[in-house]
Amino acid sequence: MFKKIALITNNDARGMIDTLKSVSSFLSSRDTDVVLDQHCAELMPDSGYEQVDMTGQSINCDLAIAIGGDGTMLRAARLLAEHDIPLLGINRGRLGFLTDIPADNVEAHLAEILDGRYYEGRRFQLSCEVRREEKTILQATAFNDVIIQKWNIAKLIELVTYVNQTLVHAQRADGMIVSTPTGSTAYALSGGGPILHPELNAMVLVPICPHTLSNRPIVIDASDVVEIVVGSPENDHARLSCDGEILLELLAGDSVCIHKKDKEVRLIHPANHSHFNTLREKLNWG
Repeated sequence: MFKKIALITNNDARGMIDTLKSVSSFLSSRDTDVVLDQHCAELMPDSGYEQVDMTGQSINCDLAIAIGGDGTMLRAARLLAEHDIPLLGINRGRLGFLTDIPADNVEAHLAEILDGRYYEGRRFQLSCEVRREEKTILQATAFNDVIIQKWNIAKLIELVTYVNQTLVHAQRADGMIVSTPTGSTAYALSGGGPILHPELNAMVLVPICPHTLSNRPIVIDASDVVEIVVGSPENDHARLSCDGEILLELLAGDSVCIHKKDKEVRLIHPANHSHFNTLREKLNWG
């Protein structure tokens, strides 16, 4: 089933090389072809495994395994979604909502998955487009969230939000989070947003510290189109980030359009995977 597997990381955490060696050795013992992304190849320069450019137009593998934290998974998801390659996560980070295989029990989980005992979930991403003076100046993809946020000042920024060209609100706030269900347990949760089940076809709009306290998080359909217009008259006061990566300084009048991307991320989980078990474990619900 999975005959050619790519290993991905951007993590230099202690023990990473040991995990890489353990995973690659086990996969090889199962007659699986192993390929390494550039960072993995740098960590194991004499491994003899094939190296693959994960940013290339054609990635030829049946499965990718991201080793690290959720940041590693977010990067891998954006790379692989265009190629319809399933993704599995091994946790070498901290919280690990997406990387649900513990590093200290890798081989047992991998054996079950290679034997066909696993659960595959599909998650959608967001497409983001920034228009300035009638021209598109940025297009980007987010797996967790698109965030417009103030920076470099102690003042609030002005944002006008539309859903399907209908005005929702004009507000002054520290910013706005537009999140997928996957991202609802990330920054959106810290901002007071609801936890969405990952299989819901929905997005959530979460104002960041709004001046009007009645501005609350709103859940909308994932097929809706969100437009946020920056109204702050001063330059260098707002910026745009996707999955925590700062992409652009926004100017007054910039329009940020966000909608569901047509490519899904295929996540591979252990057969006994439960979203609620993950929530209890990661959020210490007891």
